[in-house]
Amino acid sequence: MTLAPLIAVPLAAALSAGLIVLLRPLLQRYALARPNARSSHTVPTPQGGGIAIVGAALVAAALLTSLFGISLGGTEGAALAFAVLVLAGVGAVDDIRPLPASLRLVVQAGAVVAVVATAQGRLLPDGWAWLELPAALMAGLWFVNLVNFMDGLDWMSVAEFVPLTAFLAGLGLVGGYAAEPALVAGALLGGLLGFAPFNRPVARLFMGDVGSLPVGLIVAWLLFRLASEGGLAAALILPLYPVADATLTLLWRMRRGEKVWQAHRSHFYQVATVNGFSVTGVVARVFALQFALAGLALITLLWPSWPVTLLCLAFAAGLVGWLLRRFATPRP
Repeated sequence: MTLAPLIAVPLAAALSAGLIVLLRPLLQRYALARPNARSSHTVPTPQGGGIAIVGAALVAAALLTSLFGISLGGTEGAALAFAVLVLAGVGAVDDIRPLPASLRLVVQAGAVVAVVATAQGRLLPDGWAWLELPAALMAGLWFVNLVNFMDGLDWMSVAEFVPLTAFLAGLGLVGGYAAEPALVAGALLGGLLGFAPFNRPVARLFMGDVGSLPVGLIVAWLLFRLASEGGLAAALILPLYPVADATLTLLWRMRRGEKVWQAHRSHFYQVATVNGFSVTGVVARVFALQFALAGLALITLLWPSWPVTLLCLAFAAGLVGWLLRRFATPRP
């Protein structure tokens, strides 16, 4: 048990908010997001606030590893930090001048490989070890992109990942999660909280690819570590809403023959705003759902039996399915 995740939250929040105040004039000038086919906003708004989230999380984690003697400086920590910085750099360029999708995908794949190849713990038994790297690569690459896809509404990323990172940081505080990922979870939570006031509806600042891509990678690593420590069911339940929304949307667009790499507003949370839900109403429901999923994830950790695990997984899927259906149905 360590207090590092708890201290990381206010430290990273202060750093994130401070960086945003300093950088916002530059973002206003060089990284202005103009409305397009994917946008939910109607006026040009600066993007790139994710640089403060990621920067604050990295600095806070680095400072506290030294202070508390937590070993995050080995191969795994170095690979994660390097991959996060690479994705942030590519995202920053893409926010200013869009890059080809093929180039972005190659860089993302390289970053995910670096993290997966050095991550501690394994999920599959020895006889299936050959399958773990390609499976983890595909899952990690999809997760990095779906976090980007799901960052299309004010406060949406905050609603999705504040409950998730708060759960993981809290788990570390009581000794139920390794100290290293718990610290990173606390640092990322603080970065998101520092960003939240600037992104609240109507947003004055967007996260941008500079934030959504590395945030996706960090969360994917946190969930992998949770699964490798025996919390596979919890790791599946925690991100179930964004995974379901993005995956179902992709499959339905493919079925309709649409160009899935082009900008769109077909996600359930985006359709909800067309169907009569306010932006605040959408993110409040997602926020509440994420806390409910965290509660179910906790139950699977406290009572790790097959009947309990299957029941929690089924209940989580039912809650997510119910909300997706509500978003897809026009309000009376």
